Amino acid sequence: MSILPSSSGASTGTKQKSNSGPTTFKTFFECWLVEQNQHLQDLVAISQTRTEEQSWCPVQKVLDHYEHYYKAKAEWSKQDVLAILSPSSWTSTFEAAFLWIGGWRPTMAFQLLYSKSGIQLENQLYQLIHGLGKGDLGDLSPSQIVRIDKLQAKTVKEERNISEKLAKHEGTLADSCMVKLTHMVSEMMRRGDGYEEGVGVEVEIEVEVELAMELKKEGLKEMLRRADDLRLKTLKALIDIMTPSQGVHYLIAAAELHLRIHEWGKVRDGKQVN
Repeated sequence: MSILPSSSGASTGTKQKSNSGPTTFKTFFECWLVEQNQHLQDLVAISQTRTEEQSWCPVQKVLDHYEHYYKAKAEWSKQDVLAILSPSSWTSTFEAAFLWIGGWRPTMAFQLLYSKSGIQLENQLYQLIHGLGKGDLGDLSPSQIVRIDKLQAKTVKEERNISEKLAKHEGTLADSCMVKLTHMVSEMMRRGDGYEEGVGVEVEIEVEVELAMELKKEGLKEMLRRADDLRLKTLKALIDIMTPSQGVHYLIAAAELHLRIHEWGKVRDGKQVN
């Protein structure tokens, strides 16, 4: 597969990969993970030293990094959407078991927020009692919580809508066209009509089969596009509700969750092989 051309929002590592010629999505993803880990280290340092004003630029840089990932993913899906939806070569089996249309469920972004907010709230309970705060996710205001609740309700609705459309598309695998084609081919194989010899009517049927499968793949591309759009839109909307400092803490939690689960899953897969 060809590489996504470098974009202005991409960081140095992925730009260098993009200019080096053809590669695979696995190569891109591994490079992207290295950059995510570097962003994580930067965010941790920022959370300890920077002011609200100084925190915004690093937050935007990380959002650009996520956006570049989804742009690259969209480009590869045009060439091989089945590989993108079955990422066995670059994710662990543990991660793959929890995927929703090739990625994380958009509603998981809220579970992450509530989990991290609760942990940080407990850690600073004494300060809050005395009217002090740290500016992290434990300091979410009532108005922020109201906006987050509204966003969550909207995201749940959109996620459910995509899931329902996917279910309908999955059902087309057994539509009349596919059933007719599978029966015709099976009958030819049973009769020994030369289906396996690549001649005559077989070629015509193979063209029909290929066209039918392409239609199924096109539907999957659309489902993946919708899912990834909702993932990125949800992340950006959540960050927009937060202060820059809170955004830093949230993106730290997101990167830690992603990187550690990826590492644990890979280690587990290695043990299974051995």
